[in-house]
Amino acid sequence: MSGIDPALVAERAVAVRARLDRAGGHDVRIVAVTKTFPAAAIDAAVGAGITDVGENYAQECVAKLSGTSTDPTVHFIGRLQRNKVRQLAGLVDVWQTVDRIELGREIAKRAPGARVMVQVDISGEETKGGCIPADTPELVGALVDLELEVCGLMGVALLAKPELARPGFRVLRSLVDHLGLPECSMGMSADLEVAVGEGATMVRIGRDLFGERSR
Repeated sequence: MSGIDPALVAERAVAVRARLDRAGGHDVRIVAVTKTFPAAAIDAAVGAGITDVGENYAQECVAKLSGTSTDPTVHFIGRLQRNKVRQLAGLVDVWQTVDRIELGREIAKRAPGARVMVQVDISGEETKGGCIPADTPELVGALVDLELEVCGLMGVALLAKPELARPGFRVLRSLVDHLGLPECSMGMSADLEVAVGEGATMVRIGRDLFGERSR
């Protein structure tokens, strides 16, 4: 038993899209966050029409992708150590959590020309990672110099009442606009309406697709 019911995931995906539509996010992409769930979660997401999936842990990502029968666009959305890049190269399509140039250099070495996003600290919580907003333009420029494709910015908001995430989302969207980047990855199950209202182009959804995680 995988613990994943594809029909239920498909039903939940419809509900998430309805929330996005009501918030004005008709074109916002869903990244299905499958961390701690089995490979069947990836297959269920793809079966529900969600072709972007997000993984947080390197070892789990490698193992899970070998067990899926589908071919999603894989986003790495967890904090990343340089020594994990090698095992993920060739599997990850979008590296969303680049927050320092050393990590960018390793990605450029192992996956030349890769699509990356700069993670910006919009919560003030050190455990979440991210470069400070003032340093973001310099890091983006340095990554471009490494011939990486910087497609946008990503941020993790305060895990509190959804409305408290709004100031951080505004900072992130402002930086995206200032830098002329196409993608703004922000918002999760609890605060997607606020994120969409502030200009998210993709939201990262786990619980509202797959239920509560066991760990």
